[in-house]
Amino acid sequence: MRLGLKLFLGFFLIVGIAAFFVMRVFVDEVKPGVRQAMESTLVDSANVLAVMAAPDLKAGRIADGRFAAHMATAQRRDPRAMVWRFPKRSIDYRVTVTDARGIVVYDSRGQDVGRDNSRWNDVYRTLRGQYGARSSPGAPGDADSTVMHVAAPVYDPDDGRTLIGVLTLAQPNDSIDPFITASQRAIVARGAWLIGSAALIGLLMTWWLARGIGSLSRYAKAVSAGEPVPPPKPRGDEIGDLGQALETMRRKLEGKAYVEQYVQSLTHEMKSPLAAIRGAAELLQEPLPEADRQRFAANIAQQERRLTETIDQLLRLAEVEQHGWLQRRTVVDLSMLCRQLAEDAAPRLQTAHLSLHCELPGHANVQGDAFLLRQALDNLLDNAIAFSPEGGRIGLRLEAGQAGQGGWEVVLSDQGPGVPDYALERVFERFYSLARPGSGQRSSGLGLPFVAEVARLHGGHACLRNGPAGGAQATLWLPSA
Repeated sequence: MRLGLKLFLGFFLIVGIAAFFVMRVFVDEVKPGVRQAMESTLVDSANVLAVMAAPDLKAGRIADGRFAAHMATAQRRDPRAMVWRFPKRSIDYRVTVTDARGIVVYDSRGQDVGRDNSRWNDVYRTLRGQYGARSSPGAPGDADSTVMHVAAPVYDPDDGRTLIGVLTLAQPNDSIDPFITASQRAIVARGAWLIGSAALIGLLMTWWLARGIGSLSRYAKAVSAGEPVPPPKPRGDEIGDLGQALETMRRKLEGKAYVEQYVQSLTHEMKSPLAAIRGAAELLQEPLPEADRQRFAANIAQQERRLTETIDQLLRLAEVEQHGWLQRRTVVDLSMLCRQLAEDAAPRLQTAHLSLHCELPGHANVQGDAFLLRQALDNLLDNAIAFSPEGGRIGLRLEAGQAGQGGWEVVLSDQGPGVPDYALERVFERFYSLARPGSGQRSSGLGLPFVAEVARLHGGHACLRNGPAGGAQATLWLPSA
């Protein structure tokens, strides 16, 4: 199981269990809470009615006096009330009055007159000066339909102390069941929303953490595979600190390996020129004809230039390879860059007796580093000049990329001998080079690798192939800005 899924399940489990217990407590408390509120209301109402019934009870006309008439009128009333989405169209109260012995002398429904209620808890406790209440089945054997009874003492209206009876106010519990059910449903619905919101928050937090960890994982894999990759983005948390620590470690390890690699490469490439210089120097120490002396001195100068060129190209290649990504990006007009390249190369072309034919659009914008792109194009032009015959023509054109690829292509073509088939796959290898026509000299073999690295940094690619009409054709493709 992946870490992100574990984090999400753990978070959801904790929140889900907490929400379940909280909702369970709320749901369990709703029913008794509502009934307690109803009981409190019944207590108030029972005591008010007890005061109103006292004169008729003392006078012996409780069954047909003013109190009974008022109660009968109230029972017939239609409240026409809407209580929290529930209509109320009748009075649910039932009133019974017993005398001081507990015998029912009045029943608002006319059912239990004459019955001895002294054994019931509400009447029994009230007759003894205590608070009396009970909840009993509405019908014998029907435990699902209960009625709450709350009693209030009826005192002699003259002295206010002598107990002359008990008034019991009853209300079916099922009259408040719709409110209890609605409250429970509302709590469950809001609890479901709570769990859903918690799950969403947990999912977002898990995604955020997993995204950071996944980014570090991809970064570490790319580094392990030797792929150039930008450092992890800065973050103000522990994942950001870990990313910076990994980047620091990578730089130190790669820096050491990089230095070792380039020291080995430079040592290998310096052996041949140094051997030539050493041989020529040893011969110059002997008596030689002037012509030979001049030839060996020129050879030393040539090998020195070769060493300098190799070191310069190696340093330029090291600079772009060291970072693995562009340090700065701006919008670069390739068309303008190619025009500047043509102007600066005019003296070299004139010396080599070559002409440069340009086909450039008005504007061709890419995003990248103008300095590196200029160096890469300059390397391609140097190659074309080196392999072109005297009086030859070099073509420089800039055109839109092929369908489906987009971007811009810089194409440099010459009229030289072209590239042998065996060398086509190796021309971008470091230190691999071909002999120049006529002189037989070789370059450092770092120019085309530099071009390929610059193209990669810009999200493009470079290739070298033979032209359909002869000569070589170098192409540098770059994505549009």
